[in-house]
Amino acid sequence: MLAPATTQDGTHPRPQLLRERWTDLSGTWQLALDDERRGLGARWQHLADPGERSVFDRDVVVPYPPESPASGVGETGPHPVVWYRRTLRLADVDGWEAVREGHRVVLRFGAVDHAAQVWLDGALLGGHEGGQTPWHVDLTDVLDPADPGAEHVLVVRAEDDPRDVTQPRGKQDWQDEPHDIWYFRTTGIWQPVWCEVVPPLAVEHLTWTPDVPAGAVHLDLSLTAAPTGPVAVDVRLELGGRVLAEHRVRVEQQHTRTTVTLPAMANGQGLQQLLWSPEHPRLVDAAVRVLAGEEVLDEVASYLGLRSAGTGGGAFLLNGHPYYVRSVLEQGYWPASHLAAPDAAALRREVELIKELGFNAVRVHQKVEDPRFLHWADRLGLLVWGETANAYAFTPQAVQRLTREWMEVVHRDAGHPCVVTWVPLNESWGVQHIAASSAQQHYATGLAALTRALDPSRPVVSNDGWEHTDSDLWTVHDYADTGAELAGRYGSAAAVRELLAGTGPAGRRLRLPGGAERGQPVMLTEFGGVRYAPAAPAGTTWGYSTAADAEDFAARLADLLAAVHASPVLAGFCYTQLTDTVQEANGLLDEDRRPKLPVERIRAIITGEQPG
Repeated sequence: MLAPATTQDGTHPRPQLLRERWTDLSGTWQLALDDERRGLGARWQHLADPGERSVFDRDVVVPYPPESPASGVGETGPHPVVWYRRTLRLADVDGWEAVREGHRVVLRFGAVDHAAQVWLDGALLGGHEGGQTPWHVDLTDVLDPADPGAEHVLVVRAEDDPRDVTQPRGKQDWQDEPHDIWYFRTTGIWQPVWCEVVPPLAVEHLTWTPDVPAGAVHLDLSLTAAPTGPVAVDVRLELGGRVLAEHRVRVEQQHTRTTVTLPAMANGQGLQQLLWSPEHPRLVDAAVRVLAGEEVLDEVASYLGLRSAGTGGGAFLLNGHPYYVRSVLEQGYWPASHLAAPDAAALRREVELIKELGFNAVRVHQKVEDPRFLHWADRLGLLVWGETANAYAFTPQAVQRLTREWMEVVHRDAGHPCVVTWVPLNESWGVQHIAASSAQQHYATGLAALTRALDPSRPVVSNDGWEHTDSDLWTVHDYADTGAELAGRYGSAAAVRELLAGTGPAGRRLRLPGGAERGQPVMLTEFGGVRYAPAAPAGTTWGYSTAADAEDFAARLADLLAAVHASPVLAGFCYTQLTDTVQEANGLLDEDRRPKLPVERIRAIITGEQPG
């Protein structure tokens, strides 16, 4: 029996699908920069001698992007193609002996920006496009279990054109140096790489969708292949050692949906002791087994949270009740490792810091965060708005790229209870002419509809900030300098109605055709942005307004937050931002996660518990 998934240490790259054995391939690889894109023609994938360093002439620490200091490379200039190389022995893969009995060796990538291909001993095994989502290849046919000590050469080519604005780029700069609100690029491998030995018929993916009113949870399960004989899937759900449900279903196809009924959820009084929320982040452990008769073909540990997310009566609803959202904008960027986390512990600490500052939610901005961050948000109790990096152009290729990657994002993250809202577009990035272009309006509306088709259990924001088409929340970005300005726009229902009907504070219409009014809650999802960087040389930092000293910083925060808290209309807010990031000095914390004011003082301002 596997250990419960809720007791894991947070290092596993797929925290909702655990097997007992996996092999981390982080560490030193060899790197080649291919600025002239000549590697494929020169057949770099066939350079089999790791001792020959004429092409792979430097080392890189994976999974840190080569632009980052942590990688040991620190090459921030534009590099459209990079190559990675390392040796791999079957004997070093945990559980390799099972390959002799037909098990498979799978190589998994958390994320490689933007498009990648993989070779083992010169044999092309596969590839992937989309810089934020996981993928894998099968190594088995190139390995020989009769010679597990043989040394094989693994090569990865990653292409990330720094000038291509049809790629979902988010905050990665297309110019050589960071400017305004954009940062250094993240090229190539930037999330974990690992190997896993899996049975011939195994669980490949799980998504849990709670149905609180029905007293049930839906399981979408994918196997590695379609069964060729009688196969069943056995599910056991436990909370705190108490068995909530046992369920077995016959499986005849590769992809199956089944519903597990939880009798304990029928008790209205006891239901509250089962539900997940930031205040009570209860997680249900799940054991999932694939069976042929009584023979266990595969076994994985997972977890889920029983909760509902929606809107109604002008409020955001969590578990059917109005829930005021206190969120912070999070860039997920570290000075030493950029978009990659410094380590697994840093992801846990990020969640802890957000909660310590008084927030109950986070909007990870223009980035699909590492699943281990979502695990700690699940486990410690933090709502997350699931957002993706956007492109900057509107072309058929840009539409195809973002749509395909967004579908993979929703597929990857839909089982996390912390994720309560989907945001496919932000501030009309990639749809700059949406107010006048019916094609761009159809795109935004279509993305929202597609998201609901993939996951009808969460609200969707079609275009965060302004120019909404079909959104389940009206979200506004407003970088007013003073609380008085915010009070004038959000201090009454009449003022908010007038705002929504016209042009917003950024000079953009807030609602477009297709943005039908159905009582959506209103949230201020970007505001603040107060710059305070006393040690930075003049002209080197950026913010929406500037504080002269610590007391001025505190006063500005308190002024803005008091106006937001006083609004009788707003259903929540998202303050910009958690940390300073490169030239953006508008964080509550500096880039090393040190608070600019005492944590207790920031918390009081954010929660409105007392004057700042």
